[in-house]
Amino acid sequence: MESISHKRTSAVCDTESPSIADKVRFLSAPGAYSNGPASVTVLETHMSYVFLAGDKVYKLKKPVRYPFLDFSTIEARENNCHEEVRLNRRLAADVYLGVVPLTYSGSRGLSLGGDGAAVDWLVAMRRLAREAMLDRLISEDRLTAAHIDALCDTLADFYRHAERSSISPEDYALRFFREQEKNRDILTRRDFALDHGRTPVLLDLLDARLAASRSQLQERVLQGHVVDGHGDLRPEHICLRDPIAIFDCLEFNAELRQVDPFDELAYLGVECALIGAKTLGAELVDKVAQRLSCEPPRRLVSLYAAWRAMLRARQSVAHLLDDTPREPAKWEPLATRYLNLAQIALAADARTGR
Repeated sequence: MESISHKRTSAVCDTESPSIADKVRFLSAPGAYSNGPASVTVLETHMSYVFLAGDKVYKLKKPVRYPFLDFSTIEARENNCHEEVRLNRRLAADVYLGVVPLTYSGSRGLSLGGDGAAVDWLVAMRRLAREAMLDRLISEDRLTAAHIDALCDTLADFYRHAERSSISPEDYALRFFREQEKNRDILTRRDFALDHGRTPVLLDLLDARLAASRSQLQERVLQGHVVDGHGDLRPEHICLRDPIAIFDCLEFNAELRQVDPFDELAYLGVECALIGAKTLGAELVDKVAQRLSCEPPRRLVSLYAAWRAMLRARQSVAHLLDDTPREPAKWEPLATRYLNLAQIALAADARTGR
């Protein structure tokens, strides 16, 4: 596997440091890259800028601070880059090439992996074929039984060997309740264009189901089922090439990566249902359970799906709380679609109840 050096270079003083706009401008130009791309496509996420440069991809962390992460210093961003590479090599070993310094000198300006002082750090990756991504296969009706079986083989092997979590049963269960409090705070705000007759009803139903399932959630930890998982298992993070690559895990918060595999599979099912594959989630749960030689916790799977859909609804409208939200017209309709999926999952949970 190709490896990229991540040698350390000395820091520059604040008066010399280029701004984030300077860095993005430099990295947006094909001349910044040694592989000579014809053009560079720039994608912006909540936490990063991603540069698609020929057969390579580079990710620059934004200097942001949120309650769940702090990228406000160069040192924090460098550490996070290394952690991202380490964790993602579990499921995409040949995709994550390494960590590269963005350097600066007064005479030569910015350089990627140059000899100047490090002013930031980037994760370097191989570029994967967009047409092989799970979301594209679903949207174009190209997903086959062979694809599904190969994905289930990969996920079952990952969960079989994943590090068992050291989270306490109480903390595991409490996380669901803490996030649900945040869901209620955000989703019931009247300045969002949501159905404010339905939303509190769904939140109340989810509250009741969480309370009734508290001991079962704790039991999943006691039985050793909670692992250090992927943390953000979505169809756009799965490339069904050979070998399958599952990338872009949740590297910035170890607590949120402590998951029941069937929680992650329920989450993937919600995201697949959102783009039209309504029954794929149940198929993945059953087939991974078969490979792990276990019976999936049927009632918890429905609860996990409802909770994930509600969480995603909250995260959608929360974008509108930013000072300058990206794509503002997108988030309220998307939140409504997630609320629809939460309602379906809660109905399924009620049918499996005793």
